[in-house]
Amino acid sequence: MTFTLAHLSDAHIGPLPKPSLAELMSKRGLGYINWRRGRDRAHDMDLLSRLVGDILRHRPDHIAMTGDILNIGLPAEYPAAAAWLRTLGDPVDVSFTPGNHDAYVRDSMPHLAAAFAPWTTSDGDVGAGPTFPYLRLRTDVALIGLSSGAPSGPLMATGRLGDEQLNRLEQILGETGARGFARVIMIHHPALYAGASALRRLTDARALEAIVARAGAELIVHGHNHVRSVAYLASPASRTLGGRIPVVGAPSASSASLTPRLRAGYHLMRLERQGAAWRVSARARGPLADSKEIGEQREIDL
Repeated sequence: MTFTLAHLSDAHIGPLPKPSLAELMSKRGLGYINWRRGRDRAHDMDLLSRLVGDILRHRPDHIAMTGDILNIGLPAEYPAAAAWLRTLGDPVDVSFTPGNHDAYVRDSMPHLAAAFAPWTTSDGDVGAGPTFPYLRLRTDVALIGLSSGAPSGPLMATGRLGDEQLNRLEQILGETGARGFARVIMIHHPALYAGASALRRLTDARALEAIVARAGAELIVHGHNHVRSVAYLASPASRTLGGRIPVVGAPSASSASLTPRLRAGYHLMRLERQGAAWRVSARARGPLADSKEIGEQREIDL
């Protein structure tokens, strides 16, 4: 059995709707200044569209979008974000996990919950509203979505899961592992304490690491840092070949940077059952050097 997962993150779609003065009387004010000073030019919507087209041509079994579709959490950003997410496919075939820009300030949260509900619910819970973690079973793969998107202070981009999510995650990992599923955790922030700086990291990353080490998983995908990255968590309960869990970060899917490590891209992840174990591999795709063509940038050694 082979399962292909397309993973992209940090679309930061634009243009940004014009905010009211009242909407800027918060952390959004600094974010708006940052956007006007150049962040808008850091993200290329035409490139993002070509990248999405390439994903769809590969017809993956599922698509994981791990957050930061928005920029400063304006109410007017959410309908556009949901419309863009629909371009990836039916919510049954697409999963979303919120990032810090999607949960920019406290009054963003009701808009986030309403806009993204179809992509953030467990099987059979459509219409019930988002709950995290959610669980989607696809053939022999368990897709587990976490929300690390939580409002944070000015100049901060931290995330948080909280005890309720963490406890439920351990239960889900145990149950799906006992049933033989390949367990894929989807989250915006890196699932490692060392995965980001103090003002940008998941604040309860150590607790997440401990749970995954105890319960096991076969793959963790995330975004947030806008760079491609590969790290590992050790777990005797993991059934990957080699007994370690790949933690794979995707770059920004709309990055206009020409610097190779910051270039836009996405990953095609392949989970292949081999007896009682799972082989995990990945290919990085994105714009080729000096070209608008989307192609294979490299194979990722996992």
